[in-house]
Amino acid sequence: MEWLSPNLAPDKHCFFGRLGGASQGRYFSLNLNSRSADNPEHIRQNYQTIAAHYGLDTTRLLRLNQGVSADVVFVDSPSMNQITADGAVTTTKDIILCIGTADCAPVLFADYAHSVIGAAHGGWRGAFKGVIENTLNLMLQHGAQVDSIAAAIGPCIQQPSFEMGAEVRTQFMAQSSANAAYFIPSPRAEHYLFDLSGYIRDKLLHLGVNNVINSGIDTYTDAANWYSYRRDTHQGLITSPHDFPVELSTIIL
Repeated sequence: MEWLSPNLAPDKHCFFGRLGGASQGRYFSLNLNSRSADNPEHIRQNYQTIAAHYGLDTTRLLRLNQGVSADVVFVDSPSMNQITADGAVTTTKDIILCIGTADCAPVLFADYAHSVIGAAHGGWRGAFKGVIENTLNLMLQHGAQVDSIAAAIGPCIQQPSFEMGAEVRTQFMAQSSANAAYFIPSPRAEHYLFDLSGYIRDKLLHLGVNNVINSGIDTYTDAANWYSYRRDTHQGLITSPHDFPVELSTIIL
């Protein structure tokens, strides 16, 4: 399964799910985490599948070394895991911007009128720190216009599945009392359910991006189609920090 956002050009982006790849076992099937213990040959074949979707080869992929930062870079050439950042912007054709996720929110941006695209890794920490704002601002610095930008929030963990400790809510409340709207009490004492995609959607709207689509797909509950770090953790499948499968969300000019 893959998801295409109706506000982005269907031949210029794709939120890839877990299906359609070569990986086996708990990495089944389109795993793109090169730091996992998956068979490297299977990962290489999976990257070929991503590039071939656009009629290109893997030398045109821009794969970031992601973390939980708000760092965003402008790129004019592709590279694989050479740049440490959580967002990228380009004005160069035939660079496939890639964001890897397994519950975090991938966010794709496009200003087709001014030939500027962006992609951001919207985990809760990065979104809290400003990765969404920084991606948008870098696009504007390179010629985009806010009223021409379309943004799509891809499949990610949804509020009913995303339990957080009270300390995280306190952190968000210190940033703004309005952030209370994104938390509802969990059945477990001193815990809350967080609306990550709603938080990102409203950030975009407040920044002046009115053309925003939110997939609403819950990666945690849809195990057949999407990877989920939290689901794998709850099932006892993750035994080392980087050994879990991820899917890619991609966009190209």
